Amino acid sequence: MTRHLSEYHRRVAAQNRGAILTAATDLFLEVGYDRTSLARVAESAGVSKATLFKQFPTKAELFEATVLGAGSPSEATPVEPPAGDFRSGLVVLGTAYAELLSRPRMADLMRAVIAESARFPELRERTFDFGTLPVLRALHRFLEAANADGRASVDDPDVAASQFLGMIATVVFWPRLVHGGWALTDEETARTVDEAARTIAARYSAEG
Repeated sequence: MTRHLSEYHRRVAAQNRGAILTAATDLFLEVGYDRTSLARVAESAGVSKATLFKQFPTKAELFEATVLGAGSPSEATPVEPPAGDFRSGLVVLGTAYAELLSRPRMADLMRAVIAESARFPELRERTFDFGTLPVLRALHRFLEAANADGRASVDDPDVAASQFLGMIATVVFWPRLVHGGWALTDEETARTVDEAARTIAARYSAEG
């Protein structure tokens, strides 16, 4: 009986968290960080303030979870790079990263992070741990495995991951923050990912 209740409460907590993040995202983008209160989020999500405060004690923590949640939906399909070929694995992971960056609300939320953090010390003090996003964890595991099995020589996976993701984000994402109408075709995005994968493979792969 206790186990059944525990599973039930975990399910309810997950449903409440999803409702809270959805409501918070809508409000942060509609009225901004300053005018979004935790009480207003609770009302919009259909939960009590006590329920919200239990999961997100401060607005800064809720905002951080909202940003990270936009890149990590609950039904995300695990990224499984092919075994064996280092460059092909990078292409799969880079494509998944480009898709994440292209989600409609990702650019809007990042604009909010940049705009609001200058005005609110609690946001400047937050560390947005983007390394928790599934595709970035998968990339880190992939680089470590490639180094371990001899497909590549990657002494510092963090540096290699930053180099790879930076080449993609520079073309796929950052221009969107400045130019509202910026868009790439699927072919342009694929070429960007492939060029980044070729560059990293040339630098780190055993064949390179």
